[in-house]
Amino acid sequence: MSYTKVALKAAKAALDAKNHDETVVQAQKVLEIDPRNYHANVFLGLSFDKLNKNEESEKAYHAAIKVKENDVLAWQGLVTLYEKQDGKKLDEYRKAALHTAGIFMETDDKHRCQSVMDKYVGFAKKHGNRTQQKQALEVMLPTGSFFSYLEGRFPNPAYTYEKIVEIVEAEEKERINKEIGERRTRLGAKIGQVTSEVKREVLESSDLEHLYGCIIDWTNDDDLRRYYEEKILQHAYDTLVVLPIQKKSEKCAEVQKLADGLVILKHPFTLAWKIALEWMDADSIEEWDVGLFCEYIAYFPADGLSKVLKGYIGSEVSPFSPASIHLDTDKDRNDASEPVMAEDRLVLMIDGVTESSRSILSNRMMGEYFLYLEEYSSAVEAAKRARDMILVEAGNCGLSFQNNLDAVNIILATALVQYQSPRNHPDAGALFKSILDRKPTNTPALIGIGLILEEEEDYSGAIDFLTRALKRGPDVKLKAEAAWCKALSNDYISGLNELESCLLDLKEGQTHAKELKSQILYRLGMCIWHINTANSSRRDRNGAYARFLSSLQANLNYAPAYTILGIYYADYAKDKKRARKCFQKAFELSASEVEAAERLAKAFADQREWDLVEVVAQRVIESGKVRPPPGSKKKGFSWPFAALGVVQLNSQDYAKSIVSFQSALRIAPEDVHCWVGLGESYHNSGRYIAATRAFEQVQKLELASDKYNSEDRWFSKYMLANVRRELGDFEEAVLGYEVVLRSRPDEFGVAMALIQTHVDSAWHNIELGLFSRAASSAIEAIQVAKKIAEHCLDLFNLWKAMGDACAIFSYAEAYAVDLPLKVVKSILGCGIGSDVYDLLVEVDEVGNDTFQRITSDGDRSRFLVQCLHAAILAHKRAIHVCANDVHAQAVAWYNLGWIEYRAHACLAEKIAPISKNKSLKYLKTSLHCFKRAIELEASSSDFWNSLGVVTMQLNPKVSQHSFVRSLYLNDKSARTWTNVGTLYLLQEDHQLANEAFTRAQSADPDYAHAWLGQGILAYHLGEVKEAEILFTHAFEISDSHSTIIKRQYALSAFDHLLSSSALKTPLTAILQPFLALHQLRSQVSKDLGFQHLSSLFAERIGSYAEASDNHSSLCRSLEIEYEVSESPISLAHFAQAKADLARVQLATREVASAAENAGMALDLSADEETGNPDSRARRKYRLSAHLTAGLAHYYIGSMDLALKMFRMALEESNENADTVCILAQMLWTKGGEEERNVAREQLFDCVQKNPSHVHAITLLGVIAVLDNDKDTTEAVSADLQAVKAQDNLETQQWRQIGRVLAAIASSSTNNEERDRAVLTEATTAVMLAPFQPDGWGSLADLTEEPFPTDMALLTAIGAAPPKGPLDAENLCKAYTQTRRLGDAQRAVMVAPWVAVGWEALL
Repeated sequence: MSYTKVALKAAKAALDAKNHDETVVQAQKVLEIDPRNYHANVFLGLSFDKLNKNEESEKAYHAAIKVKENDVLAWQGLVTLYEKQDGKKLDEYRKAALHTAGIFMETDDKHRCQSVMDKYVGFAKKHGNRTQQKQALEVMLPTGSFFSYLEGRFPNPAYTYEKIVEIVEAEEKERINKEIGERRTRLGAKIGQVTSEVKREVLESSDLEHLYGCIIDWTNDDDLRRYYEEKILQHAYDTLVVLPIQKKSEKCAEVQKLADGLVILKHPFTLAWKIALEWMDADSIEEWDVGLFCEYIAYFPADGLSKVLKGYIGSEVSPFSPASIHLDTDKDRNDASEPVMAEDRLVLMIDGVTESSRSILSNRMMGEYFLYLEEYSSAVEAAKRARDMILVEAGNCGLSFQNNLDAVNIILATALVQYQSPRNHPDAGALFKSILDRKPTNTPALIGIGLILEEEEDYSGAIDFLTRALKRGPDVKLKAEAAWCKALSNDYISGLNELESCLLDLKEGQTHAKELKSQILYRLGMCIWHINTANSSRRDRNGAYARFLSSLQANLNYAPAYTILGIYYADYAKDKKRARKCFQKAFELSASEVEAAERLAKAFADQREWDLVEVVAQRVIESGKVRPPPGSKKKGFSWPFAALGVVQLNSQDYAKSIVSFQSALRIAPEDVHCWVGLGESYHNSGRYIAATRAFEQVQKLELASDKYNSEDRWFSKYMLANVRRELGDFEEAVLGYEVVLRSRPDEFGVAMALIQTHVDSAWHNIELGLFSRAASSAIEAIQVAKKIAEHCLDLFNLWKAMGDACAIFSYAEAYAVDLPLKVVKSILGCGIGSDVYDLLVEVDEVGNDTFQRITSDGDRSRFLVQCLHAAILAHKRAIHVCANDVHAQAVAWYNLGWIEYRAHACLAEKIAPISKNKSLKYLKTSLHCFKRAIELEASSSDFWNSLGVVTMQLNPKVSQHSFVRSLYLNDKSARTWTNVGTLYLLQEDHQLANEAFTRAQSADPDYAHAWLGQGILAYHLGEVKEAEILFTHAFEISDSHSTIIKRQYALSAFDHLLSSSALKTPLTAILQPFLALHQLRSQVSKDLGFQHLSSLFAERIGSYAEASDNHSSLCRSLEIEYEVSESPISLAHFAQAKADLARVQLATREVASAAENAGMALDLSADEETGNPDSRARRKYRLSAHLTAGLAHYYIGSMDLALKMFRMALEESNENADTVCILAQMLWTKGGEEERNVAREQLFDCVQKNPSHVHAITLLGVIAVLDNDKDTTEAVSADLQAVKAQDNLETQQWRQIGRVLAAIASSSTNNEERDRAVLTEATTAVMLAPFQPDGWGSLADLTEEPFPTDMALLTAIGAAPPKGPLDAENLCKAYTQTRRLGDAQRAVMVAPWVAVGWEALL
């Protein structure tokens, strides 16, 4: 024990000497002996503190405290230790400081206790966070354990609470912003919802309201108290807004209590006063305290609600007496004593409601005031805003505001009854009924329902509701309305009596007395008007007329009185000027005066004042009177929509006119005129199917109605025919026009439509290739034109159609002889002067003399010329009749230029041999015409394009300029781009030509001539295959009227056939160009080259009779041509035609004629110098003639002549392999040993020279088999096996090789070897060509297995057209090989002329 004291003293001495290390050593020695030594632990903690060993120091102090918890020394050491650490141990510091202060409080040492507390609060403020600062301040609150001991030494609690409030407000604000920022980024989060949720979480758990209350309780400053009363109300209101609905009631009562308290104290806090005013739920404004209104106005004079309140309580609708209004300020008292103008009051209130647009009371008052002023649209807007604000505020505070809502709904419904009546009646009725369900005696609702029923013409129901309303209290206006309903229900006498009593009851000083008096007088007049309907009674100026005038004297702005006066002046006084003025005045005052508007619109329409018609109709539509509400018995008014549709139709705004007529038809679905207008709108906008349906509906309605007789129904038939014409249904259109003309033969418009339809039909048939139909349509057009010309000649469209009808025959030359030239001449000769047709006669030589020479007699070749001349004369006549119309003249000159160019295209080649200069006369005339057209109208791209076409040959620079100008006006024209490409192609600028053709294809991919031009360009560049593809594509997408496309396509197809190595060309590859040439012959009758080509195609497809006829006709034409020209080229052509004719005659077994014509061809072409300069072509047709002659002589029986011809063919063809084969066959057929030896030698030589010639090898093989020459058969077999390995063999060659090899294999005398050899050949054929049916067929014949027969059938089907060239006989055989009944039936269907198919059925 003594050692402990010594060590403790040593530690104390070291501590005093500030030797802290020694102190630690000595204190630890003490603690080793006595671990619970209090002073040793304190010395140790203090030394460690000085040595900055904070953790060891803290442990030492805590050890000391455990020994003596209430000793202040260790606690003071801890406080000092924590103060050193700058807030790192602030929470521990708080505990130590409070314990230390508690020890001092127990020892009654106030000074030291306060010192510890002050240090702690100051330290927390400096180093702590908001929570720690708040905890420090809470120590000094009355709720703390030290407040009662140190009261008077601590600051006023109000001050402390303010500091805590500042901290809590900052914490809540920070938390709200942080949570909103985090949650708004979540998927599906909405900022409004997130904000509400966060505020609810924070405000529900907030202590601010309690803290505000504490400040209010402890403060002595009234201003501060009011400030925090405002804050507590604002916080409570904010919390109420975000609370869930089930928690709002309690909070709402609290908020109301707080607000009422502030209002009672007259504290000018806006929220409190607005809660007191806005949250009052009352049926009438009268239930509010007017003193409260006055006080609000005094406290918040600049507020928007104050302005509304001030204006309202001083207005005519105010329920408060002037004596009850006490405004506080001198200025307001002066204003109240002086009368305020209604305009100024309205401006004040409008300014106020604009500033307080979210105020329920403000909008409600404005709605009532607007209703009083009969500004129904403004009343509707104000009531809707008030209703929306009520719903919002009800959601915020949890109150229902049902009375407020009902009052606002009454304002809204009452305004809707009058606003755009009757459009809004369903909405108004629903609102009134919902109010009556809760309040059955509500007078405004009863009146509103009565007015709605009156508008819907349910007068008995209206009288019932109005009578119920009258029971609630007498009202002159209401009584007058009930009387008027009786009058409208045809009880005019009762209505008259009651209205007269209402007039007596009316007092002059009442509100709206003048307006009501005017209305009653008008209705009295209407009762008198309907009681006696005689004209004399209505004309009586002392009767109804006097009442109407009195009505206007009472109120000059009463519109219905003007309307009935207008009717009086129009129908009875016969004063149209006054009537129109009355109607105008009525419509100016009220757009609901539909009768006045309709009469005005009709008057404006009669004067063609369409703008005014549109204004009237549009205003009536906007009034809402035209459409009855859903479920109403009242009929709507369709005429405003119909009138608007007519105006829009006249202004070519078809989309809008369609909508207008559709709207009219929804109201009046059986209005024929609206259906007609709708059909016209559809027709003009290009919606022809819809137009057809519309006009069909018109016809149904006309037939069902007694208003329309057969003559009145012509217009719908005419319009339907127009639509049919636009749809391309020309036959139906023609029938429609003819039906109309039978009943109205003098309708030249219909006749012109008929002639135009015939012309359009003709052009359409030309495009389809139906040239006979086109000619028939053109003839019909001419016949109709004859009938029109008998009555009227000065019609531009007549002569244009006439010219087009004659021009049709230039596109179908084969039918030009059908043109009724006598009729045409008679039409052209009607009412003309001698100089009409001499326009440009010095250039084109087509004038009056030409007209005189038109005749149907003469050579057929002259018909085309006369057709074109007639067309030119008709277009010249068109220019004459439109001399006063610049636009029509431009078109007429363009049309003349077009037909002149057409004449050049058709006749230039025929005129060129006679005179080269005259061959350009039509072209030069067309140039003059197009120039003249451009002078008259330079903005047409078609005119410039045409000028470019005609100058392409005359002046390429002018042509280029014209095309550039045309493209400037319309750069999307594929036709112009194609013409530009053609120009560059003629100038051999291939790059620019290609670019132009490409642009044309981009502008319109379906424009065939662009592809044709690119094909010609490709052909010139040597890309024959590409050119063939382009020509084919152009032909496939083109119309049938283009001759150049048919020519190029046919030439390309024939060149392809000649270059093909195939032995047999598929029929599908020949048929299309053959049909194209067949159409070409109908279009161009004298094109000998393509007639020859058509004959060659006919020969290829096996149509030998047609080919023979064509060749015969061609020979006659060439013979005539040669006789005229004696040209060696014509002679060569004639010889070639004879050779081709002989070949075709040989195919038709006309062997004698074939031999004769072949001999003539050989005689004519014997001299090389006088024949065709193309020696290659000469050799070909001479070889053909030799072979034909040889075969013809063979069939005749002249074998020697036949052999002679073949030998000559062999000599001229330089031993052509095919010729050798034919000669060998002929020699073998003759049968002599010498001839057969020669045949063998010829074939051996041929095979030696042509080792891959299949026909020669197979012939040699057949001869070897017949001769039983094994050496030759082996050699032939080897050669054929080698040939079979080639890839370019045709199906027919495969078949020949297979048959010969099978014959060689079967020639063996050993049956087993023969069968094995035949089977080997069949399987080899299958292995080499598994896609060919012959190998599989042979294998099927040799075996009983089903697989080879199935494969033979599959490959045969795959090789049949259009996939391959397999003929019907071989396909039939493949079907029969399966030995199935179904396949046998198919075999008979495929080739019923083949016996094997029928045999398979047995």
